[in-house]
Amino acid sequence: MALNSVNTNIGAQVALQSLNRTNDALSATQKRISTGYRVADAKDDGAAFAVAQSVRADIAGLTSANEQIGGVQGILDTTLSGLTKVSEAMSSLRGVLVKLADGTLSDTQRTQYESQYTSLQTQVTNYIADATYNGRTLLSTSAASGGGDIATVRNESGTTYTLAAVDGASLTIANAPTTAAAAASALASGGDFSTKMAAVNTALNTFGNNNSYLAGQVSYNKEKMSSLEAGLGALVDADLAKESAKLQALQIKQQLGTQSLSIANQAPQSLLSLFR
Repeated sequence: MALNSVNTNIGAQVALQSLNRTNDALSATQKRISTGYRVADAKDDGAAFAVAQSVRADIAGLTSANEQIGGVQGILDTTLSGLTKVSEAMSSLRGVLVKLADGTLSDTQRTQYESQYTSLQTQVTNYIADATYNGRTLLSTSAASGGGDIATVRNESGTTYTLAAVDGASLTIANAPTTAAAAASALASGGDFSTKMAAVNTALNTFGNNNSYLAGQVSYNKEKMSSLEAGLGALVDADLAKESAKLQALQIKQQLGTQSLSIANQAPQSLLSLFR
């Protein structure tokens, strides 16, 4: 191959190839800086991008799970508030029942205490009926009234956690006893009041445990998301300080490459002197 040729300029070809490589590197660096990602799409690193997408899907799943748990926690909070009021009313009812169990009461006194009992009984019934959140309740087993067990997702895999509903009728006390013996029977072990009070306490314990479980699950999901996001960042985020320094170096290299190509393109001009 002729060393002095206007058809083939080896110096210009080398300079052009070097400049093209610099421009490609500069484009990649500018992409990292503009997006903030070392791996912005599959073209940057197919394997890393596929892993990143899987991690992003897990994070989206955990976010949705916490949102759904939040709705269920609203139902639980409402249920616990209603049961707490029921428990307070039951405590007052016990005091009235003790008085009704006294055989020395006059008819007038008994009537007054029975009226007080009925008022508290109505409160208990209303607290149970009103313990609803967004049309759902855990104090009814009737699907028609928004009751029944509630299964909520707890993680990104869609695994569910079930909250068992309680039949409100099992918490509602009977009408006021009309005799001292009947009142004493209601208070006795196995009596109506004792049975219903035990059922209320059991429900409070159960739903309280459910609430603690879901609160712990939400906290765990948040911590897991933080860990996933940290890992995702390490996988795909760009080191902007490093990229900034690299950008400046490549810009200088681009300028030098352009000058080098210009000089190489002018080299054949020297051949004209041979023909003067």
